[in-house]
Amino acid sequence: MVSALSWPLGPCVWPLSASDWRMNPMTISPKASNSNWWRGGVIYQIYPRSYQDTNGDGVGDLPGITARLAHIAALGADGIWLSPFFKSPMKDYGYDVSDYRDVDPMFGTLDDFKALVAKAHDLGLKVMIDQVLSHTSDQHPWFVESRADKTNPKADWYVWADAQGDGTPPNNWLSIFGGSAWQWDTGRLQYYMHNFLVSQPDLNFHNPEVQQALLDDVKFWLDLGVDGYRLDTVNFYVHDKHLRSNPPRGMPTVEDPAVDKNNPYAWQWHVHDKSQPENIEFLRKLRALLDQYPDTTMVGEVGDDDGLARMAEYTQGGDKLHMAYCFDLLGTQFSAPFLHGVFSRFLNVVGDGWPCWALSNHDCKRMASRWGAADPSGRLTRLAAALQMSLRGTPCIYHGEELGLTEADIAFEDLKDPFGITMWPKFKGRDGCRTPMPWQADAPNAGFGPGKPWLPVPPEHLPKAVDQQGADGLMAYYTQLLHWRKAQPALVHGGMTLWPEHAQVLAFEREHEGQRMLCVFNFSDQAASLALPAEWAAATVHSNGLTGAQVSSDTVSLTPWAGVWLSLPA
Repeated sequence: MVSALSWPLGPCVWPLSASDWRMNPMTISPKASNSNWWRGGVIYQIYPRSYQDTNGDGVGDLPGITARLAHIAALGADGIWLSPFFKSPMKDYGYDVSDYRDVDPMFGTLDDFKALVAKAHDLGLKVMIDQVLSHTSDQHPWFVESRADKTNPKADWYVWADAQGDGTPPNNWLSIFGGSAWQWDTGRLQYYMHNFLVSQPDLNFHNPEVQQALLDDVKFWLDLGVDGYRLDTVNFYVHDKHLRSNPPRGMPTVEDPAVDKNNPYAWQWHVHDKSQPENIEFLRKLRALLDQYPDTTMVGEVGDDDGLARMAEYTQGGDKLHMAYCFDLLGTQFSAPFLHGVFSRFLNVVGDGWPCWALSNHDCKRMASRWGAADPSGRLTRLAAALQMSLRGTPCIYHGEELGLTEADIAFEDLKDPFGITMWPKFKGRDGCRTPMPWQADAPNAGFGPGKPWLPVPPEHLPKAVDQQGADGLMAYYTQLLHWRKAQPALVHGGMTLWPEHAQVLAFEREHEGQRMLCVFNFSDQAASLALPAEWAAATVHSNGLTGAQVSSDTVSLTPWAGVWLSLPA
């Protein structure tokens, strides 16, 4: 099959039919217009199972999300990202897709999705959806056919390999969810690769037919009006075709937020099982497709030994991902020197790339517990939000973050996450950050829905419910912060220059088209001060709900967990 990128340009026709795209994916020239709304816009992530249940089955659904979109619009977000809602046996709760082009009945129907998109657009919200392209469910028709024998048309659509002479797997690659990344299949008398669950076989991206089939599936949702994608495990698509073993690393001595050190997956350098050079070419094909649709975007999830460098590589040049995120801010460290180091490394490699910064998501412990536990007063939680909204890049808020939801302690008998069940008790999995959204404190199940929720509603979340958030609450703080940020061109679009490292204070400047903004944050439990150059003596001071900062002509004095912004004309 000819590579999609090598085919000649044809006449300009938009939108393309599926058959036109398959014949000539580069037909449209020039590119569709793009407002770059995503470049500095705020994305709000929704885990559909846990947002709003409308039919009483205990699982959130698409009509429930539609009913709550006004909450997100009022908050000041620019777009939403929906975690998977596709047909799935739900072994990994939607990240094991059995039909890329349909909605799982537990979430609703395609018509429900179309209604959601229409309502979101009416409210001025863009809609991004997850795409899980590196692997499928073992119940996907492609895999059912592939495993039937070694000669069928899809025999090499997945990563199959012969056993070694002693019957062991072809190499030492490991699954993130525990054990070998290889599962023996008695029908084909071969191993197949799975980076995650045994029921999530990896697709073979060395096969051009696989790439084209996935591009067709991506196009399906673009034609339904989606504005972009979050790409799950975006650096996992391509494996080393020679199946070389990874070199040993040993138990990590420093925290890796992407993988707990108790998981042997972290004991290898992942040189060959992911992040291969050929991955770049498929990202270019994806970008070529999205560039034919107005105002679309992609954000990729990067889990890599050097996530910041991979983020930069995948977002540079304007021909791959629009933005990417890694796990550097999803761990337990948040001191000023640590944060300075993260941003210094990133700024050194990013070039014209664009980051997406998340402090919580559906895969990690909630920020209000992971960082916020250091300050029960809640000031650190507000400071973290202020930092996130001040960075160069696109902030992504995980649902419930605006309420200050903490990590739930889920009893073993209530666990649903297979990752947590396997790794218990050292790692309790991801259920603690996936509990239902509390809307109304005195309603059954905190207003999530009438039926027993798929995960319990933690009692400690009731005082944080949406209807309990007053004028001085965290939700009001997020709302005013997001709306204020929209009017600050330096924060939305500007470059970023770090001030020198400080033991307690993280300070950096943002600048864009007539505005300079100095961002000063005390990430410590002790008072701190920062000397100001004379040029900042006449700056405008912005507190925006943060307290504890005093600004004089030559000094910023900060109480613990305090912050402030100062602005000047550029």
